[in-house]
Amino acid sequence: YGLTVIMNYALSKGASIVVLPRFDLEQFLAAVQEYGVTFAHLVPPILVALAKHPIVDAYDLTSLEGITSGAAPLGRELAEAVEGRLGCVVSQGYGLTETSPVTHMAPNREKGQTPHASVGPVLPNTEVAIVDISTGQRLGPGESGELWIRGPQVMQGYLGQPEATGATIDEEGWLHTGDIAYIDDRDDCYIVDRVKELIKFKGFQVAPAELEALLLSNPHITDAAVVRSPDHEAGEIPKAFVVSDGSLSEEDVMSFVNERVSPHKKIRRVEFIDQIPKSPAGKILRRILIDREAQGTE
Repeated sequence: YGLTVIMNYALSKGASIVVLPRFDLEQFLAAVQEYGVTFAHLVPPILVALAKHPIVDAYDLTSLEGITSGAAPLGRELAEAVEGRLGCVVSQGYGLTETSPVTHMAPNREKGQTPHASVGPVLPNTEVAIVDISTGQRLGPGESGELWIRGPQVMQGYLGQPEATGATIDEEGWLHTGDIAYIDDRDDCYIVDRVKELIKFKGFQVAPAELEALLLSNPHITDAAVVRSPDHEAGEIPKAFVVSDGSLSEEDVMSFVNERVSPHKKIRRVEFIDQIPKSPAGKILRRILIDREAQGTE
C-alpha cells in the first residue's frame, strides 16, 4: 500500500512526499505544519488522536485538504469529528495485499460526496459479490456477508503455496477476502469487520468494529477495543477494553453503548487499561487482548 498507492502514485503525479521514520503524533503534526502537507494517508487510530488529543490545537494544520483512511473500518462519528476539527475532507478506501492493493475508493473532492462509513464504490474493471458465509448464496443490497473480489488487480497466488492460494481464490477467480461487508442502493460498500473477529453471542454475530466506533464517539473515551470474552451461557460475549479520562465507571460505558444498540450487541464486560495494543501500522492487536481475556476467565 505504501509503495503502490502512496509513493509510486504520488511521484507519478509529480507530488512531493513527506516520509517519517516512524509514527509519532507530535512529529507528524510538526511535519504537516512545516511542509504544508495537503493530503495524508492515515489509519483510524491516528484519526482518533486527531479528533481527541489536545495537542492537535497547538499546530497549524490548515494546509490539510484531505485524509484517506485505510487498514481498518472507520466509523462515521470519528470521520465527522476529524472533519469538524480540521476542516478537511475525510474518506476511506479498501483493499488487500492480495489485490495489489486497492479495490474500493471513496470519492473525496468535497465533504459529503460519499457516506463517511463507506469505502466507496468498486474500482473500474473490478467485480464484487457479497456472499452468505454459511450457505454460499449471493446476497442483495443491505445484506451483510463475505466480500468477494474479481478483477485484474487480484494476485496470481501465494508463491510456492498452492493450498493457501486455493483456499483464497476459487476456480472462477473470486478472491475470498475474509471481510464482512454490505453494499447499499448507491453501490457504496461498507466494511463491517473481519469474519474471524466476529463475536458469536447466542447464535448472533457481533462486529467489534461497530462497537468500537460507537465507544469512540464518547468524549470521555480516548481509545477502545472490543473482543470476544468466553461465557458459559452465551458462548461468547462482547467485552470492551477502554482508555478513558478517568471520569467513567464500567456501568457508564455499558450504559452508553447499550442504549444505542440491539440487545445482542450489548457490551457485557468492561476493563479499563492504559493503552490499546496496536501494530506499527496502527491496527488493533485484538489477539493479545483475546489471549489475555481467555487466560483471565479460565
